[in-house]
Amino acid sequence: MATSSEVSTRARLAEFARVSTTRVDDAAEAIGRIFCPHHLTPVERSERDFFALHNCADFDGFSVNYVAYGGSVSINPGCLDRFFLLQMPLHGSASVKTAAREVTAGPQRIASLLSPTIPTEMTWRDDCAQLIVLLDRKLVEHRAAALGGSAVRPVEFDPALDLTRPAGQTLAAGIEHLVTLAEQAGPQKKLPAIAAADWREAFLSTLLNGQHHSLSAAIDVFNGRGETQPAALKRARAYLETRATEPLDLAELADIAGTGIRALQIGFRRHFGTTISEMLLDIRLAELNARLKTARPGERIVDIAFDLGFTHLSRMASAYRTKFGESPRATLRWLS
Repeated sequence: MATSSEVSTRARLAEFARVSTTRVDDAAEAIGRIFCPHHLTPVERSERDFFALHNCADFDGFSVNYVAYGGSVSINPGCLDRFFLLQMPLHGSASVKTAAREVTAGPQRIASLLSPTIPTEMTWRDDCAQLIVLLDRKLVEHRAAALGGSAVRPVEFDPALDLTRPAGQTLAAGIEHLVTLAEQAGPQKKLPAIAAADWREAFLSTLLNGQHHSLSAAIDVFNGRGETQPAALKRARAYLETRATEPLDLAELADIAGTGIRALQIGFRRHFGTTISEMLLDIRLAELNARLKTARPGERIVDIAFDLGFTHLSRMASAYRTKFGESPRATLRWLS
């Protein structure tokens, strides 16, 4: 078994140290404050080999972490509640049990993806060390709602993420690259806000579009991937996306699509699961959400909303709250 000092020499994000201890109770309390309260127990006679390291680099809405335990330990966090955890082993292995599945994660093979609403138990074995990406629950659920054209609701992922597939390899390489960038910058010089936002968007897009989850089917249907999408609907949707700020003219839209108004309405219901006007509203709301998250100091919600074609602000605010679970003002305040 490796000692804590040996692991420290090869630990990632070493300048971002949060926890370093050989006491089980201290580790559970300290790491629990950073992640969430949990039960931590050495198993298989590992008390004398126990140590815990946790290094963490925080960004806006997410963090990258290096966590290592000496020996083998049982970890029972229950439901994570506030965040998603993507855990990528560097050494040792981790058995992850959820309500429906058991996953064995190992270096360059399988990572685990924990959802906040699913109770989880884990056993980390053989001096297991992992790079962990923590994603704020609100970010993931809001983005899933925007992609699926629905109100905000819980998202539950398949907990096994295959690192041998192209999407998994890309994700693993991205995490490694971000950790290296953080190490190069150090704790006193954080990544520029724009760069951190790009990484956040990359993680959200890769996971929600590449890893199966409870809203995957809804996203596929809303984006026309559920079945072969007729060319007329492709033309109509593309037109809505490029002219979303303009008043809706059904006759003009049907002419662009090359079909009748009634056929177009039925096609939207069948292939997208929504009406034309509801899709247009959703496109505008998603754009409003994106604009609010990148608003410059002094920009006003009312001006952004009018630019996007919203003329009735109270209705816009109500629809925004239904979709994203908060007001436009709260989005600005939360990101400030």
